[in-house]
Amino acid sequence: MLSQGGSESVSRAVTEDGGWELLRNPDRHYDGVAFLARAMAKHAGPKLPLIVKLLSPMLNSIYDSQRVTTTAYFAELLNSNVVNDLILLETLMDSMTARLRDSSTAVRMLALRGLGNVASGSPEKARKHGAQLLSSMINSLDDKEDPHNLVALEAMCSLSKILAFTEESDVHAVLLHVTIRIRPFFDSEEANLRKASIFLFGNLAKFSSGSGEDAFFEQILYGLVTLLLHLQDPKPEVIKACKFALRACGPILGCAGLCEMFQKHLHEEWSLHYGEFMNDACKHLMQNFPEMLSRLVSINLFYFKSSWPDVRAAAPMFVGFLILHADREQSRQLDLDELMAGE
Repeated sequence: MLSQGGSESVSRAVTEDGGWELLRNPDRHYDGVAFLARAMAKHAGPKLPLIVKLLSPMLNSIYDSQRVTTTAYFAELLNSNVVNDLILLETLMDSMTARLRDSSTAVRMLALRGLGNVASGSPEKARKHGAQLLSSMINSLDDKEDPHNLVALEAMCSLSKILAFTEESDVHAVLLHVTIRIRPFFDSEEANLRKASIFLFGNLAKFSSGSGEDAFFEQILYGLVTLLLHLQDPKPEVIKACKFALRACGPILGCAGLCEMFQKHLHEEWSLHYGEFMNDACKHLMQNFPEMLSRLVSINLFYFKSSWPDVRAAAPMFVGFLILHADREQSRQLDLDELMAGE
C-alpha cells in the first residue's frame, strides 16, 4: 500500500528499523505503530494532515485496540517538528490530553508519552504549554487504575523531558508533592521505575532554590541514604541515575566537601571504589550534619533486609562508617538494641 501510494521510502525506513516485526507482535504492536509514524513524519509529511483527520474518530472507538493504535501513532508524530510545520500540534496535544482519562492503561500511558514528546519535537511549544503539560503529568503520577505503574513510569519519564521548558514558579508549587510521590519508586522491584524516579529527582534539584529550597532539602536528607546505597544497585542504569541525582543534589546540601566528592567521583561511565567513597562521604556527613546520625542509621536499618545482596551489604558498611566518624556524644544517642536487632 505504501509503495502504491508513492511512499517506498517510508516502507524501507520501517523495514530497516524492524518495525514490521514489532507490528506483528501483540505485546509490542504500538511500538511498531510508532516506528511507522516516525518514518511517515520524516518521509511523507505532506500526507499527515489527511491521515490525522481520518484517524481522529478512532480515538473514541469502543475497541481498545483501535484507541491504542491511534494514540501510539499520534504520540510519535509529536516527536517530530513536522506537526508544528503542518499546524497539527495543538490538535494532537488536545487529543493526547483527552486520552489521559481513557479506560485503557496503555492508552493513558501512550498519551503521556505523546505529551512528553512535545519537548523534543517542538521545544518552543513545550515552553508555551509548560504549565498544562506539567499538570497532566503530575496528575498521572497518582493513577489509581494502574497496578503495574506503567502510567506512573511514563509520567516520570515525560516530566524529566519537559522540566527544562517549565517556569520555575510552576515547579515550585508542586515540588514537594512530586518528590514525596516519587520517592517510594526508588526501591521498586522494577529497575525502570527506580531509574526513572531517581533521574527525575535529580532533574527536580535545579528548581530547589527559592520557595522550594527548604522542602527539597528535607527530601534530599531523607533520600540521601537510598541514593548512596543504590550506587550498589544490580542494574547499571540505576547506578547511573543515582550518580546523576547525587551530583545534582550535592550543591543543595551546603557541604562543600561532599559536593566536591560527588562532582569528582560520580561520573556515569566511571567505576567507583565504593568502600573508600563511602568512608569519605560519611566523614563529611558527620562533620557537617552530626545531628543526623540517628536518622541516617535508622534509614540504613531498613536496607539490612534488602532483596539485593550488594545493597544489603552496603547498609551495614554505611552504618559502620557513620559511627566511626561520629563524635562520642552523638554515638551514645544511638539505640544499640535496635542496631543489633537489625544485624
